[in-house]
Amino acid sequence: MGNSKQLLVVKLGGSSASSSDLSRWVRALDQASIPMVVVPGGGPFANTVRRYQPKLGFDDRTAHEMAILGMEQFGLALISLSTRMVGARNRAEIEAAIKAGQVPVWLPRDVALSAPEIARDWSVTSDSLAAWLASRLAARNLCLIKQIDVPEGADVEALIGAKIVDDGFSDYLGPTSSVHVAGPGDLSSAGIRLAEGRVPGHVLQRHAAGLAAAV
Repeated sequence: MGNSKQLLVVKLGGSSASSSDLSRWVRALDQASIPMVVVPGGGPFANTVRRYQPKLGFDDRTAHEMAILGMEQFGLALISLSTRMVGARNRAEIEAAIKAGQVPVWLPRDVALSAPEIARDWSVTSDSLAAWLASRLAARNLCLIKQIDVPEGADVEALIGAKIVDDGFSDYLGPTSSVHVAGPGDLSSAGIRLAEGRVPGHVLQRHAAGLAAAV
């Protein structure tokens, strides 16, 4: 991608679906002045898959595919709330949307289910898929929007240990992307930061520093 040096991949957690902050996050993302791709979480749609898997008895591979469809459902909801977001299924559609001044929302079914390196079980959720996409696009920054505030100085391994991101996250994270995390405390300034070409929240350390307890 020609503008990957500025590209920001934002993972908007599906748990925000039940928060009154959701529309405010969408408005903030709409103000971005830098090229950006939004990766939707699975939220209540993926949670439904988790809840019914033991009742219906389908395997993890099937659950993974269903959870990815849940991401697409939440993505469609985000698009309907936004003035700039459009669906994009692959690199070409992402690039076309950015070129048109829009904000592509990655609908991952086609690409993610055809990538052999992506595990098809619950070790990979939308966090890992966002990391994978950021790596594939050589994005400069990856921002994880969460429903909790993570303290400054935390590292990626701490978030994994605290179950804030999934176990496979670091396996899919590319070497060049800077990882940021933003929570409710960052929302009030998020729109201004994005309009100025900056990333909301703060940078996560890429190496463990024993901060899991703090998170």
